[in-house]
Amino acid sequence: MAVTSGKEGKSSTSAMDQGKYVRYTAEQVEALERLYHDCPKPSSIRRQQLIRECPILSNIEPKQIKVWFQNRRCREKQRKEASRLQAVNRKLSAMNKLLMEENDRLQKQVSQLVYENGYFRQQLQNASIATTDTSCESVVTSVKHQQQNHLTPRDPPRDTSPAGLLSIAEETLTEFLSKAKGNAVEWIQMPGMKPGPDAIGIVTISHGCTGVAARACSLVSIEPTKVAEILKDRTSWLRDCRSVDVLTAFSTGNGGTIELLYMQMYAPTTLASARDFWTLRYTSVLEDGSLVVCERSLSGTQGGPSMPAVQHFVRAEMQPSGYLIRPCEGGGSLIHIVDHMDLEPWSVPEVLRPLYESSTVLAQKVTMAALRHLRQIAQEVSSDVVLGWGRQPAALRTFSQRLCKGFNEAVNGFADDGWSLMGNDGMDDVTILFNSSPSKLLGPQFASSDGLPALGGGILCAKASMLLQNVPPALLVRFLREHRSEWADSNIDAYSAASWKSSPCTVPTSRIGGFGSGQVILPLAHTVEHEEFLEVIKLENNGLTQEEALLSRDMFLLQLCSGIDENAVGACAELVFAPIDASLADSSPLLPSGFRVIPLDSGIDGSSPNRTLDLASALEIGSAGTRSSVDYCGNSSNLRSVLTIAFQFTFENHLRENVASMARQYVRGVVASVQRVAMALAPSRLGSHLGPRLPPGTPEALTLARWVCQSYRFHLGVELLRPNSEVNESVLKTLWHHSDAIMCCSLKSLPVFTFANQAGLDMLETTLVALQDISLEKILDDNGRKSFCSDIAQIMQQGYAYLPAGVCVSSMGRPASYDRAIAWKVLNEEENAHCIAFMFMNWSFV
Repeated sequence: MAVTSGKEGKSSTSAMDQGKYVRYTAEQVEALERLYHDCPKPSSIRRQQLIRECPILSNIEPKQIKVWFQNRRCREKQRKEASRLQAVNRKLSAMNKLLMEENDRLQKQVSQLVYENGYFRQQLQNASIATTDTSCESVVTSVKHQQQNHLTPRDPPRDTSPAGLLSIAEETLTEFLSKAKGNAVEWIQMPGMKPGPDAIGIVTISHGCTGVAARACSLVSIEPTKVAEILKDRTSWLRDCRSVDVLTAFSTGNGGTIELLYMQMYAPTTLASARDFWTLRYTSVLEDGSLVVCERSLSGTQGGPSMPAVQHFVRAEMQPSGYLIRPCEGGGSLIHIVDHMDLEPWSVPEVLRPLYESSTVLAQKVTMAALRHLRQIAQEVSSDVVLGWGRQPAALRTFSQRLCKGFNEAVNGFADDGWSLMGNDGMDDVTILFNSSPSKLLGPQFASSDGLPALGGGILCAKASMLLQNVPPALLVRFLREHRSEWADSNIDAYSAASWKSSPCTVPTSRIGGFGSGQVILPLAHTVEHEEFLEVIKLENNGLTQEEALLSRDMFLLQLCSGIDENAVGACAELVFAPIDASLADSSPLLPSGFRVIPLDSGIDGSSPNRTLDLASALEIGSAGTRSSVDYCGNSSNLRSVLTIAFQFTFENHLRENVASMARQYVRGVVASVQRVAMALAPSRLGSHLGPRLPPGTPEALTLARWVCQSYRFHLGVELLRPNSEVNESVLKTLWHHSDAIMCCSLKSLPVFTFANQAGLDMLETTLVALQDISLEKILDDNGRKSFCSDIAQIMQQGYAYLPAGVCVSSMGRPASYDRAIAWKVLNEEENAHCIAFMFMNWSFV
């Protein structure tokens, strides 16, 4: 029973009506809690139904039950907020500790530099006072003697016994700790990295040391032993790592473990050789409970066992590197990561040497990749998330790894995987490799997969590399992703998809841009910082003949895209895809193809990849007109990058030469298309002195945004945006981030959308490119279509119309309701009707 605090003689009902406090019995609270977990926000009808179904609540007013649910939701919200604030506080405390340690290190470095400065000043004064050559000679002799003592190794080379390896391991540990917490290397802040509660960590790079080096400090909510286990498994998080083989492992007397490793790394492009490492890894626990995993190369200077050179690999050297993992108060770990390598840049063409001489590149590809992987694992462990197509994050992460590994194998074409070189046709612009043992590449588990037994042949790879000038990698890959029809051939896609079926189609003729229709991008998963995402591409109605239409009826691509987010500016950008079956089974074989664009300049790309653009139409204009229309930033006027393209195809033995000819022709066509796209994306040299414009966008988008806002003010007499948005760039930026869904529709017999802000794209579940394939009729329900037909005359005459509440349908088929909407006529400079703009307010998915 519910006991009230009303006076004796007054009924409990009257007390509730007067807003008195209600005390619930334990049974009632338990029943309400059960109901809350089933439905946290019941409607009035549902609350009345609850009272009828649960007799123990029969004496409580529905109004009071409504108040209880409101209070319960409020307590839940407060609990979640308190938990979030506690997590932020722990992270800030840990970051503060790291910053204090960094400050202490820098103070010690300053003191050391001040001491050395005074010492050298004194030496210069003594040298100037000296009057005889003898004294000067003695000073020089003394300095040379000190230098010789410094350069002479203290210990002779060690043997290969466990005691000798332990001596190398202890020395490696000391040198690693001096880099992780001391001043053995001069560290400077990595450009663009600012520490803070949402930052990945404190990332620094070396200045003036041998080789390239990077260091990072961060906090992750994973226990130290688990962190060490994850980081030691390099193949799971380092995409450039081909293999790590533990050849020898033994325990030491102090509780540590020594391992001898042989590691192979992929080459990022066809223009360079792959790298390998022969290292010693030492895992131990310090006196303060910190876990240390340190590693270094074994060479003649340190002694120890040797590893003979491997064909097609350049032996690189790893200086003392590793991980210092400390337990953090309240759970989690504080991590110090140091990567220090000599990648032998002399062995690559001069144009590629910045990739092997840049500490920033090492930080992005290795050091920060380790931190991102740890953060991804921590997020997956802390929340039971099921992503696209009902898959667990770990399963989708495996797909991403397989796509990357398959593409790297295609780019490198190692002989031990079964790849052999085919002869060229007199030109060496495209390299053709074939593999008659696909099970080596795909694994024995895929040897009996659908399609492969019917091949009776193998896999063929066509690849090429080219140098690009003045094209931001992120922008290029984003364009290739959103405008597939500009470079792809639907016949080739149909052939690739049908090759996995029992009856592959005949070898087609390459025809770039032969798409019969568009593409639909279906998101699957993305990483914590959105620097990489996995998606399914549905290619609709690609068949141009009846036979092709049957073959390409259900055509899907699994696609991995990275490096196009603004947080990844300056990093490598990739677009890798592979044909898949609609079931997306875990055991599906993947044959990845795609693009990789690597910036060659150490400077951070000044352009933003979130640029609003419509380059599909820009490509149809001449080169001069195109460049002026996409002139967005002068910081990339000297930007150089290398593009690597690799496409894989299956073949039957009797058709191998035909497939090779088709692949060679196709890749040449793709290269020509990419060159045309690159010319359209390259900024104008005439406007390079103007510097960046914010927000980045084409002049067409800026003009349209201004027309939309001016027309709204003209017709309705009020401002659409805040009054301080006067500059064109600010208008576009504010319109893009407006909370309501704003869309523009063409004035055609079949109106199609030409523009939408971010909320509009979210509402329609599409992208700016796919938006142009969506008509107004598709998103409106029956009532909406009838209402629009009756209101269109009013919009054209009066200039605007208010639309009642209704429901739209997204491109994914999901209904989205809105409270009300406004439609108005957008006028251009000559006050002629340009398009119709819609604003859907307070929308949400049903």
